[in-house]
Amino acid sequence: MRKRSQRLWLIGAAGALAIGAIALAVPALQDTVAFFYSPTKVFEKQASLAGKNARIGGLVEKNSVKHDDAGLLHFTITDNKHTVAVTYDKLPPDLFRECQGVVAEGKLDGEGKLIASRVIAKHDENYIPKEVADKMGAAHTKHDVPVPPVETR
Repeated sequence: MRKRSQRLWLIGAAGALAIGAIALAVPALQDTVAFFYSPTKVFEKQASLAGKNARIGGLVEKNSVKHDDAGLLHFTITDNKHTVAVTYDKLPPDLFRECQGVVAEGKLDGEGKLIASRVIAKHDENYIPKEVADKMGAAHTKHDVPVPPVETR
């Protein structure tokens, strides 16, 4: 076999291995990837998001935080247009409170309710996740929450 033929076989084998690795990795990652959505996007795409992992960010709606007898935490996240109901079975972060920025991660059920596996609250009075700030803009003022300056890096 000539050297040129050997190189072609080697390149072909490497390409086949790369395609095989990608074919195995994509389905495995689909169950773990969580895309960020605002409550309005969840409202618009409710049927197609059922059963999928998602991150939903916004403000914890005023007077929406409730604990039931089973110890579950129920609250709603709003972007001042739409809301998403959230159920969380663990203790919330220390900084979790009404009218504050929050990102909840979990699975959406068929009714647009998020069964959260993780809740992330803001870490100081000036921080809000960039995605949330971009999607909400000046909507913070509606809840008497000052709009923090968005830091660019």
